Amino acid sequence: MLLKQKKGFTLIELMIVIAIIGILAAIAIPQFAAYRTRGFNATSEADLRNLITSQEAYFADKMTYSTTTADLSVYGYTQSTKVAASVLGASATSYSLNASHGSGDRTWSVAGPGGRISY
Repeated sequence: MLLKQKKGFTLIELMIVIAIIGILAAIAIPQFAAYRTRGFNATSEADLRNLITSQEAYFADKMTYSTTTADLSVYGYTQSTKVAASVLGASATSYSLNASHGSGDRTWSVAGPGGRISY
């Protein structure tokens, strides 16, 4: 009588696969958190760039810079969710802005006109 060949995985093979999945997860999860933080930082930087554009459009109409973000909504500025953007100071010739995301780890700022964005 011939014995039937059994098909399937042994316990050792399954444990090796689970260990490999665990190692990959241990590498991927911290990287995923870092990618999320970078995404939040990019969102706040993009909001700051939009705030600069709106500030310059406001200046083109009023010949002075706005002291509030509420004035800039008419000129196309829309604040993203969880982003805190503000006008720190403004005059007829210059402005100072900053923006940060509630889940990010950077606060972006710029002094303008023509200033570089920094964190």
